[in-house]
Amino acid sequence: MKRLLAALLSLVILLSVQPLALGEEEDDEDVSEALLQESLALDTIDEDAFVPVAGPTYHEPDASEFSLSSPALYTARTISSTILYQDRSIESTRLVSKDVSSKIDILSVGLVWCVARFDGKIGYIKRLKLNNVEAVDTVNTPPYGVLKSTYIATTKTNCHVRKSMSEADESWVVLNPGSKISLWKIVDGWGIVIYMRSYGYIHMNELTHLVPVSATDTPIRADAPIAAYTSFYKMVQTEANIGRIFNIGHASERLSRVYEVGESLNYNAQIGPFTVGNGYQKAPVLVNGETVLGSGGGVCQVSSTLYNVLLQLPGVTILQRRPHGPGGASYLPHGVDAASGGKNLNFRFRNDYPFPIRIEAQSMGDGALYIAVYRAETYTTAHQ
Repeated sequence: MKRLLAALLSLVILLSVQPLALGEEEDDEDVSEALLQESLALDTIDEDAFVPVAGPTYHEPDASEFSLSSPALYTARTISSTILYQDRSIESTRLVSKDVSSKIDILSVGLVWCVARFDGKIGYIKRLKLNNVEAVDTVNTPPYGVLKSTYIATTKTNCHVRKSMSEADESWVVLNPGSKISLWKIVDGWGIVIYMRSYGYIHMNELTHLVPVSATDTPIRADAPIAAYTSFYKMVQTEANIGRIFNIGHASERLSRVYEVGESLNYNAQIGPFTVGNGYQKAPVLVNGETVLGSGGGVCQVSSTLYNVLLQLPGVTILQRRPHGPGGASYLPHGVDAASGGKNLNFRFRNDYPFPIRIEAQSMGDGALYIAVYRAETYTTAHQ
């Protein structure tokens, strides 16, 4: 029933807007807003679906681990109403239910649910119900949504991104040998990655060339990046999705280079224009109220993954960024996507570090998009 309602809602949205083809410009704000509703059907997930697994999985902090005196990481405003649930389910008991937006404390951030405190209660609230999230301690708390990788590695064989820490379990995706990937954590011989809005698990035996990601802007060693992130896409072998996969790889190639001190990137202008003449293929985009094949579909995943990397770097200034509407892009946790492809839908940043940085982006067409940032001088030394 939830999926049916979601499909009907998406249809209503599609029929109620007049969007642009990707890469076109338009002064009408309503038309640009329509691009926010670009079809994400290829990456649609049911974030509330129960996934049966054979082995252990990562345990996010529970509400029971916090008290009314626990320090808050962030404060936020709720969207339209304020509801705290007893469990990570909208069908569980409502601890608080108010028909107005409220300011609440966020104690812990998960991929789909946050542990929150409000009105003398501690419970769960979905990330998509939050707005205007601000760190309480802006010096020691990373920006909301940051998931800093701890290692990068290269796949040495067919690499299974499994649904739990068990080789008996199914895989979200199987990566090809030689694909670079970043790991969020390593637990009991398994590398943990963020697969869309779930966790994925890679046995360390399937990886090689393990390199630590520097915790600060000073590299641990010459070949260590200062930030990295990997997002994933589905490998459906339709003509439309094949074009999307190609566009992700093509945009990654155009993005990979050195950015000098004070240099800015205008994603639409420099990675685009997203046209066939500029090397992009046709993939799903929204045109005239319906999903059709248009050049450049998929490039938002590159700008969004880059945004997740740059959020980890205080010396990089985000100049322009907008999300894909209220639900965000489902290939990332809610609140950390960056739409691109239109005059008012663009991603721009500036390197405000006193040193040049190198962005390295790679997608081998196997389901993973890897982006890392290095200090340019150490990257050059390590790759000579």
